[in-house]
Amino acid sequence: MNMQTNAAGRFLLGGDLEINRLGFGAMRLPASFGFAGDARDPEEGVAVLRRAVELGVDHIDSAGFYRKGDVRAHDLIRRALHPYDGLVVATKVGPLLGDRGVPEHEAPPERLRELVEQDMEALGVERLDLVNLRVGGLNAPGGMPVAERFAVLAELREEGLIRHLGLSNVDAAQLAEARGIAPVAAVQNKFSLVDAGPADAELLAECERGGIAFVPFFPLGGGLQPLAGAGLDKVAARHGATVQQVALAWLLAHSPVMLPIPGTGSLAHLEENMAAADLDLTEEDLADLRA
Repeated sequence: MNMQTNAAGRFLLGGDLEINRLGFGAMRLPASFGFAGDARDPEEGVAVLRRAVELGVDHIDSAGFYRKGDVRAHDLIRRALHPYDGLVVATKVGPLLGDRGVPEHEAPPERLRELVEQDMEALGVERLDLVNLRVGGLNAPGGMPVAERFAVLAELREEGLIRHLGLSNVDAAQLAEARGIAPVAAVQNKFSLVDAGPADAELLAECERGGIAFVPFFPLGGGLQPLAGAGLDKVAARHGATVQQVALAWLLAHSPVMLPIPGTGSLAHLEENMAAADLDLTEEDLADLRA
């Protein structure tokens, strides 16, 4: 195995799963741009997954609703990597796809067991490593109780169907609410060099205090905000790197609990992303990126 990602260090997820801090997000495997793009060739997805593991990835983030037509992320992961020896596969439940094939509804508590069991069957496992409760759809974090639904997942954890629990798209108050019910191993929120505010910093600090993994989705802006800025360009030029690599390296340098999961359906982009783990940013670099 190429140990590129080890340069970024390792993290003990949930206290018992040691993984490389730079992982892989599976959202773009079924379609070229999330839920809106054209379906990808499944063979390309299988090739990307296998190469990711060769490059040292041992944490893959997926979801049952990551699909485009008949192309499903879970199916590609199972085909490429089952039985997942030494590999942590995370999934998330909560959103339900509407008629347009995009997440439009939130699953009520009584649907969560069904969704968990569907993920277990699709991935071919008897226990899921990490299940994140995705909250609030496409809305900003906060303003929605999580206790009732998180309690259902906590029961499934007690039954042995889930190893660790996480949350996605939440604020500090929702994290506290969930932690009153069961241990939280990971928080998955939108966070990047170009999209991080005071509330994000507060939540990250709470994760640091609790030893909770902070897994930023859209770590490169997700195509919603361009990776741009004089400081970013300056640091990239200094290292002979791409701005995407600098943005990923910034996340790894920003906090020891940060576990970025850049996703792609392209082998070339995968190689580029994984090389970011070897990019050692200096204090001068970090100062330029803050400017």
